[in-house]
Amino acid sequence: MFKNNIKLSYFVLIISVVNLLLYHLPLFKFAVNNLDYKSLDGILTIVNLAVLTIFLNVLFFYILFFISQFIGKLLLVIFFNINAIAIYFIVTYGVIIDETMIGNILNTKFEESSSFFSFGLIMYLILLGVIPSILIIKTKIIKVKFTKFLIHTVLNFIFIVLFVYLNSSRWLWIDNNSKVLGGLAMPWSYVVNTSGFYLHKSQENQQEILLPDATVKDNKKSISVLVIGESARSQNFSLYGYEKDTNPLLSKINNVYSYKANSCATYTRGGVKCILEHKQSNELYEILPNYLFRNDVEVIWRTTNWGEPPVNIKNYQKREDLEKLSIGEGSKYDEILLSGLREQILASKKNKILLVLHTSTSHGPTYNKKYPPQFNKFTPVCESVELAKCTQEELINAYDNTILYTDYILATLIGELKQLDEYSSSMFYVSDHGESLGENNLYMHGIPASIAPKEQLEIPFIVWLSDNNSKELKNNEVVSQHNIFHSVLDFLAIESPIYDENMSIFKK
Repeated sequence: MFKNNIKLSYFVLIISVVNLLLYHLPLFKFAVNNLDYKSLDGILTIVNLAVLTIFLNVLFFYILFFISQFIGKLLLVIFFNINAIAIYFIVTYGVIIDETMIGNILNTKFEESSSFFSFGLIMYLILLGVIPSILIIKTKIIKVKFTKFLIHTVLNFIFIVLFVYLNSSRWLWIDNNSKVLGGLAMPWSYVVNTSGFYLHKSQENQQEILLPDATVKDNKKSISVLVIGESARSQNFSLYGYEKDTNPLLSKINNVYSYKANSCATYTRGGVKCILEHKQSNELYEILPNYLFRNDVEVIWRTTNWGEPPVNIKNYQKREDLEKLSIGEGSKYDEILLSGLREQILASKKNKILLVLHTSTSHGPTYNKKYPPQFNKFTPVCESVELAKCTQEELINAYDNTILYTDYILATLIGELKQLDEYSSSMFYVSDHGESLGENNLYMHGIPASIAPKEQLEIPFIVWLSDNNSKELKNNEVVSQHNIFHSVLDFLAIESPIYDENMSIFKK
């Protein structure tokens, strides 16, 4: 059929049906799982969803191809290949292509994105992207006269309006689940949400809103270390009651405390912003490191990750900077963040120091490559980037080994801080978000926070205090990422108009 001449009206109908069949299985799987598909009303709702999807696409593609067959074919080829990649990630990792996920994709560096490369991805791209694209390119389409185009377009539009009106009683379910359904509709999930992402990004402040000036209240030498975890969920920390001993070192250290906490986002950029800002806001207020640096505090930022808001300080060190200070096997992993750290602290001429370590230890899908071989304690481990191909035991074992390695890094850091006798020291460890490990067929993170499972929201919030400090902790059972800003100000004795005593974890 595709090799012969074909009328434009037939072509757009066929291509819309093909688009539905090839790229919408997850959408209808969601509908079947969340409707009484054995009832007449459930069946009709699913049919309505399919019919509406087809004819909305028919309307769009008919207009597009009438304007230009070249542009129409070009966009279809682009759409089908992106659809193939998107459907692979939806099926493999259970993601939803919403605005949050678009932000994740656009902020992902090659080092991270390359870890998703697999044979399965290539097959999806060839079978669902390349082959349909070749057929689309080879198809010869018969042009339609303007009068007939106008009649077809009007009739299609009238049909859609009448169809929606006559089935209005069934649109409540679709409306209530529009966020998920919209994130599974190809190609509009990424087209609409990419547009929304850039629209919202353009509305962000070009320059962060400065906070009121702060003052240092005393000359006591104090250092506060903020360790930002990556994809760490609290339920896999033995400090939170996990049956496996994933925290053998921290559990033996005095003055280590753990709080229950939830992340305010399920993606790195949103989670890190919450950790660093003084309150929940869609605005770009001055974040903690920038604020303290501007107010004469020594601030050091070391990272093997990305996704933080703009950090405007002098000592900002990425992995490539830290590699100059490190040798040996550990330099390949997150313990590189500790290389030459004590010497850098001692070289400071200021009494107040904030140190931020932004880790990447538990980021998937290659959990088994995030820790040195000696931390491969829980076996067998998942070695595939297609996580659904591993057993859940293998997947959780690999992930648990990243938590075991995190335990080692934090314990080593505490050991370094203990040697700084002249400083009163504190360490805060809080993750940007949690992680799904196959529960409900979901993997990794990025589900919208409003519908995200607890695995992607419940995070560790661990605190350590040196013996030589006078601070006492409140008896809070639950805290938030926003407690960090005010607790650090409190510990370092920074006086500020925006300091909220109720948000500090320390007693007055």
